[in-house]
Amino acid sequence: SPYVVYGGAVPNQQILPALDWLTGPAGGGRKKIFLLGSDYVYPRTANFIAKKYLKGKDLKPVGEAYLPLGDRAFGPVVQQILDSGADCVLNTVNGSSNLGLFQALADAKVDPEKLPVVSTSISEDELRSLLPAQVRGHLCVSSYFQSLDTAANRTWVEGFCDEFGHDRVTGDPMEPDWCLVHLWKQAVEKAGSFETEAVRQAFREGLEFAGPGGRVTLDPRTQHTTKYFR
Repeated sequence: SPYVVYGGAVPNQQILPALDWLTGPAGGGRKKIFLLGSDYVYPRTANFIAKKYLKGKDLKPVGEAYLPLGDRAFGPVVQQILDSGADCVLNTVNGSSNLGLFQALADAKVDPEKLPVVSTSISEDELRSLLPAQVRGHLCVSSYFQSLDTAANRTWVEGFCDEFGHDRVTGDPMEPDWCLVHLWKQAVEKAGSFETEAVRQAFREGLEFAGPGGRVTLDPRTQHTTKYFR
């Protein structure tokens, strides 16, 4: 949409690189992928794209399952995953449902070395509510992590903690917000106006910002920002 500037990751910036990594040497050359998600538009769309991408690699998922948002009864699904012979799980489960998922994995004594769960929607803030023993060894794919050792990130994290408390953490959903506010500031300055059409025109000319997670650029054609895969 010409009326939207996009800062969040879309599947070709997160899901597809994750599949490349998992099926390649760095990820262990995994071929038996189980798709697990919450039952709403993002997981179903992401997995639709994942299945088409895997088909291009002559692969297909060994299973696919969705649970309602907020559902924590993952015991039967974990058994379904084990029965499928999967060697990894691409996890698009959201929110508090992940508490039930990782509890069920721990109850089933799933070894993350043999069957890692690769999550797309868990950042450091969500990790605060998950037991370390249950998530250790599993993986997250993201564009930003608080642990990035750069001067820009250290400055941002320190300022965030000074403002909101030193028990708080940053995470991937927060970092693009910071970048977008600064990109909007640049657009206003470039336009010399707060008038909507003038600011939109400045966005269409392309902008970039050195954010906490690295330099991002705005594609003037799509108004999506570039993303890193980590």
